[in-house]
Amino acid sequence: MTATSCPPAPKTPSIDRPRLIAAPFTPLLPDGSVHFESLGEYAARLSASGVAGVFIGGTSGEGMSLTREERMQLAETWLAAAGQSLSVIVHVGHTSLAEARLLADHARSIGAHGIASIGSVFFEPSSPAAWVDCCQAIAEAAPATPFYYYHMPSMSRIRTKAGSLLPEMARAIPSFAGIKFTHEDLDDYSECLRLAGGRYEIFFGRDELLLTGLSLGAKSAVGSTYNFAAPLYHKTARLHSLGRAAEAEEWQALCTSAIEIMIRCGGLSAIRTTMRFCGFDCGPMRLPLRAINENAATVLHKELIDLGFFDRLEQARAELSQP
Repeated sequence: MTATSCPPAPKTPSIDRPRLIAAPFTPLLPDGSVHFESLGEYAARLSASGVAGVFIGGTSGEGMSLTREERMQLAETWLAAAGQSLSVIVHVGHTSLAEARLLADHARSIGAHGIASIGSVFFEPSSPAAWVDCCQAIAEAAPATPFYYYHMPSMSRIRTKAGSLLPEMARAIPSFAGIKFTHEDLDDYSECLRLAGGRYEIFFGRDELLLTGLSLGAKSAVGSTYNFAAPLYHKTARLHSLGRAAEAEEWQALCTSAIEIMIRCGGLSAIRTTMRFCGFDCGPMRLPLRAINENAATVLHKELIDLGFFDRLEQARAELSQP
């Protein structure tokens, strides 16, 4: 597939609405094949919820469990589904540098709005410079496409602080556009913001700490719960922008408590199941992951109801739709 229209311009965050990027789950059919036909509805739901874009094929999307061909078709289908409503960043990270370059070149050819690569997930790089060289090689395969480093130490072998890597990547990679920062080191995140100086986008990657990220200066964020709960986060951000700190903290606490329930009930599998509770079933998962069983799903659903999660989500969604 080739791009048939100009990509949508990135949505500039308003004073009360940060740029939220969903990290979509990859919908699967009962036989385990990718349900590409469902992505049109998926994109429409995200756009209606105030999400500005998608970060596809990453951790939530089980990108490392897909074949190269599936990842390419996933990117093509998301670009078509997104239209002018959503920007699309394609995760191209791979254990093989050559494969990552092929995925990057493909993303370039179809008009992706950005590419990203997580840190090495098997071999630990010999040095920080070796990892920068890897990112440079990937970015060179799509020289005009914005490149983002996906910093997630819990899933990668990169131990170097993102703030130490940022200046080196900016020097080595002409298309360097920023960092997807998924870590709890808030001092490092703040340092990235300082070094970026508004030139690069530093996505905040911990949904359960978004309000803290906004307080530090975050303007954009990528997360898995934005797939179904974006209105809650927009409500939190609006209250924060209005200086209504106690109310903002209350809404963030709701999101954080919900995430704690999901983690206890199965982690990523439970987050994906919550998407089903919110009206969009993404189907099973790829081994080595499995969807939570129905007993666990029942417990998850009840605890979220008792928390008031769905009622508050409907309230926030109704407010979001108002002019």
